[in-house]
Amino acid sequence: MAEYKDITYDVGENAVRIMINRPEVFNAFRAQTLEELIHAFRRADEERTVNTVIFGGAGDKAFCTGGDQKVHLSEDGLYGPRGLVGLPIEEMQSAIRDCRKVVIARVQGFAIGGGNVFATLCDLTIASEKAQFGQVGPKVGSVDPGFGTAYLARVVGEKRARQMWFTCRRVDAKTALAWGLANEVVPHEQLDAECEAWAAEINAMSPTALAIAKRSFNADSENIRGLSFLGIAAVKGYYQSEESREGVRAFNEKRKPDFKKYMG
Repeated sequence: MAEYKDITYDVGENAVRIMINRPEVFNAFRAQTLEELIHAFRRADEERTVNTVIFGGAGDKAFCTGGDQKVHLSEDGLYGPRGLVGLPIEEMQSAIRDCRKVVIARVQGFAIGGGNVFATLCDLTIASEKAQFGQVGPKVGSVDPGFGTAYLARVVGEKRARQMWFTCRRVDAKTALAWGLANEVVPHEQLDAECEAWAAEINAMSPTALAIAKRSFNADSENIRGLSFLGIAAVKGYYQSEESREGVRAFNEKRKPDFKKYMG
């Protein structure tokens, strides 16, 4: 996969830059986006000249807003499964964790739904003052029963993680910093310079030491990968239910979903 359609890939002096390039849909991902991101992160893992990956989204509005609901109903399950091999969303989350590079999330705007999960999974998160974080799944008939829940709770605490999922309220950049969702918040126009500065500092470090440290951090929460595998398999079935489809239809039709009829 030498050519990408949904993302961009560039190797700079201090970092590989991987950007979702779908600003017209607030960098929401579809199956092809996930496949390209998985390939790009594995490619970045083999880069010999830098220690970091800066992961972001094109445009001025969004880092990533999760799955593209306009194609959700037309694709099978979680934006296109891979049969027995696994689902692209699960492999994408693993690609961030398994990459030996330090992955920095560059959040200039919305990090919502699956985008919030991606930012949470990145090793570091640098955010603009305009950034907003949050989950939206229960509003649209969706959920992430693995890294998006259990690992989020490790990062921000149980009560705050449950608040994010049960209310779907957005969290501003200042609150994200206080909660531990972000490492640094800077004025919007300084975001790229700040990301580059962090990447330059990390690029001076020992790549082997960084990789060992990252593996060590990940080992403590590796059991969540198993939870994610089982949970996403269950969610695939849920996504094929009328209850989930009602959420997607309501989102696309710009109306409130009627979930009460599915309460039993």
